[in-house]
Amino acid sequence: MKKVLITGAAGFLGSHLCDRFIKQGYSVIAMDNLITGNLSNIEHLFPNKHFEFFHHDVTKFVHVPGKLDYILHFASPASPIDYLKIPIQTLKVGAMGTHNLLGLAKAKNARILVASTSEVYGDPEVHPQPESYKGHVNPVGPRGVYDEAKRYMEAITMAYHTYHGLETRIVRIFNTYGPRMRLNDGRVLPAFIGQALRDEDLTIFGDGSQTRSFCYVDDLIEGIYRLLLSDCSDPVNIGNPDEITIKEFAEEIVKLTGKNNKVVYKPLPKDDPMQRQPNIDKARKLLDWSPKVDRAHGLQITYDYFKSLPKEELYRKEHNTFEGYVRK
Repeated sequence: MKKVLITGAAGFLGSHLCDRFIKQGYSVIAMDNLITGNLSNIEHLFPNKHFEFFHHDVTKFVHVPGKLDYILHFASPASPIDYLKIPIQTLKVGAMGTHNLLGLAKAKNARILVASTSEVYGDPEVHPQPESYKGHVNPVGPRGVYDEAKRYMEAITMAYHTYHGLETRIVRIFNTYGPRMRLNDGRVLPAFIGQALRDEDLTIFGDGSQTRSFCYVDDLIEGIYRLLLSDCSDPVNIGNPDEITIKEFAEEIVKLTGKNNKVVYKPLPKDDPMQRQPNIDKARKLLDWSPKVDRAHGLQITYDYFKSLPKEELYRKEHNTFEGYVRK
């Protein structure tokens, strides 16, 4: 039985990865410091004899006894609220955490896949974004702690690949949604659904003309799984190229929920990307992968999940004021 270490395992994507690898017959070691993750996302796996959890911060030395075949590094805060609240931890997990896990992969002769993001492209001047695009990033802006942590992650991962011959994979993840997202973490989809469920106005930052491309979590996990088992060491975009404006997306949420929420507009956050759409030609060619779940179906599943949450979760706020984060 092959063994995989998944960091950030109690988070949105990490928990779905744990499910996938257990289903595929792997022995899974889950690791998370729970700074943004939630044990409720993986507690259903605790009785499984092939699953174990370690409460650990990967910016500290990481030790895993015995053999290890694969490492998937998904430990990182991943929302604008997190960048403002825990900027140093965001940088450290992308830099020190990645360094520690690359060292572990080298010691174990394990293949490692690191979770990068479309944020490495910044506010792009090329659209849609291919992997060859170098980006348009502000390193000292409020998003810089996340953007630059991921860019450093890619750089040190490739350095370990070229210098040490380590088996590495880099996935650039575009906007993803589905069950287990944090309801009030500031990202647009859970923000809209949370506001709709609370009968609040839906808040659009900017004029709503900025675009996003939303990929359902099952499609993303399939792409990541295929990339891990592929021979591709260069970065690969995984996301859904079906682009939509934020204004149109708000209208979809209102229709989905059957509410009569008004839409209100607030200033656009500084360095917020105006366009986000992946070019997935490489994933199609090398991985034979493309998204299968249409947005209407994925949104219905996600909405049903949020509706099922306890009422206190619906009203628990994470202080999404964006103070100090508004474009000047």
